Amino acid sequence: MKTSSSFYGYLTSLDPDLGLSKGYSVIYPYSNTEVKRVLRAFCDSFYSDEKERVLMLGINPGRFGAGVTGVPFTDPVALETDCGISNKLDKRRELSSAFIHEMIKTIGGPRVFYQKVLLSSVCPLGFLHGTKNCNYYDAPMLIKKSNDLIRESLRRHMKMNVRRDKVIILGKKNASFLLGLDSFSNVFKEIIVLDHPRFIMQYRTQLKSDYIREYIQAI
Repeated sequence: MKTSSSFYGYLTSLDPDLGLSKGYSVIYPYSNTEVKRVLRAFCDSFYSDEKERVLMLGINPGRFGAGVTGVPFTDPVALETDCGISNKLDKRRELSSAFIHEMIKTIGGPRVFYQKVLLSSVCPLGFLHGTKNCNYYDAPMLIKKSNDLIRESLRRHMKMNVRRDKVIILGKKNASFLLGLDSFSNVFKEIIVLDHPRFIMQYRTQLKSDYIREYIQAI
């Protein structure tokens, strides 16, 4: 099956009802018709083949990036200006998206990058605590409620024409969680852990060029 069909089909079939505790909510953009349209266009543009790709996994969608567009690490501005997919979504930039798409430009542009990489997230749904982003590992309740979703997501990704010689994980805490899952850590010959784009853009901006080179070398 083409990666475009399996990736789009999985993301748009997610069930956002996780029964979270009071004060927490799920970021679920896929009920929006415009999000489905741009995600379909993105998948058809960059994943419409059966080529094997390196799996690169972030943490979970945030409220200004994939939580708006449905496309991992891609805010509405990057979706339009970098990926060539016009959209009617709120044109707000997001830090992780800015880093990823600068790296993509450096490697040769989206046509080159997405031929090599399946860019996704460990947990396909994002989370808010009040109005703030939070990661699936930030609270014991979130880990418990998202555990089955994460395991199913990883299982589905393994069927998306991904290479088994290596996997790239973004974020050290993200990697620590994944390496605790035998069903994940035993699948790949090499597991490469890189600092997360959000961390880089918040705390290591002066070293951004070095991090971009590190990402490209890993790919």
